[in-house]
Amino acid sequence: MNRMVIYVLMIAVFFTATSELVIAGILNVLADQMQISVSLAGQLITAYSLAFAIGTPIIITLTVKYPRKKLMLMAIAVFILGNLISIVSTSFIVLMAGRMILGVSSGVFMVAAFSAAAKLVPVEKIGSAMGTIILGFSSAMILGVPLGVALTNMFNWQMIFLVLGAGGIVVLIGLTLLLPQIEGDSSVPFKQQLGVLANPVIFFALLLVLFREAGNSVMFTYIASFLSSILHRSTTEIGMMMLLLGIAGAVGARIGGSAVDKWGSAKLIMIGVMIHVVALLLLPLAIHSFPLALTLLSLWIMSMFTLGPATQTYFIERAPQSSNLIISLNISVTQVGIAAGAGVGGMVVDWNDTVLYNPLVAGIVLVLALVAAAVSIRKSRQIARV
Repeated sequence: MNRMVIYVLMIAVFFTATSELVIAGILNVLADQMQISVSLAGQLITAYSLAFAIGTPIIITLTVKYPRKKLMLMAIAVFILGNLISIVSTSFIVLMAGRMILGVSSGVFMVAAFSAAAKLVPVEKIGSAMGTIILGFSSAMILGVPLGVALTNMFNWQMIFLVLGAGGIVVLIGLTLLLPQIEGDSSVPFKQQLGVLANPVIFFALLLVLFREAGNSVMFTYIASFLSSILHRSTTEIGMMMLLLGIAGAVGARIGGSAVDKWGSAKLIMIGVMIHVVALLLLPLAIHSFPLALTLLSLWIMSMFTLGPATQTYFIERAPQSSNLIISLNISVTQVGIAAGAGVGGMVVDWNDTVLYNPLVAGIVLVLALVAAAVSIRKSRQIARV
């Protein structure tokens, strides 16, 4: 029964993650239909991520002792509401409000799902349970984003949120029937929270996450525009390209899981971020060769997902007594980075009236991630030698 619950949680994360990622695949369509600029449409991703990053830790802190089942059911109910608002939205402001509701509800659900999963399975199975739930996120890129593009092409972009809302109802029923009652968590003293952040190893690792996600978002938010206006792909071809990139991401996640055990999290982080930087900095030079450009994009996406298991493992290894807190901080910092990157990416588009230079800016931001990773790893080794 618990295995079935884990699968339902994975499906739920698939729907919530799709609500986040799908906008990148239909950005041009949204901009055209709402008669706004592509950079302004990109702020729908910023709004989602900021609501996720700011709202999630506040609500999680206020509901820390609240039963996990009730919290997740409430989060999914609000998620359904956010999709309904998105469906009926006739203005950019209303759609942005819907995106913010989706962001908060998705964030609360994800943190609660990880907390519940840790209590549903034996200690030796926690890692695999977490991996199964995270698979819902990578599946959103492989299936959710291309499906969203296809639904937009066949019907309209509102159909995406109708499907997500319907999926939310199915998840709500499934969790109601299958999820057992799970107690909330004990409160984490504020002093302990500050203590974790005061650890330079953790602090610079969080900076790594911040700059990595910001750099990725500078590019990924406008990936559909890049494929369309720079690589001259049609809407149908963009859907296929997103599918291929999603498969590259799944391969990367698979490689990352096994490579962490073989090479260690620190080495894999450095290699992964270096591939990020090289692939993005070379991309503007490869725009006249579509196969080469697609190869670089695939390497970038693959390394992005490879870093997921490595980063999570790195945090748990360096702060095993505060793993739940670190996971929550990591999720919030991830969304702050995505929001910041979407904003910076929009400014780059406005300044140059093209998305050609977004890979360069993304690569520069990721150099900062590489520096933060190097500092964190160096300090970790210094502490280990003491």
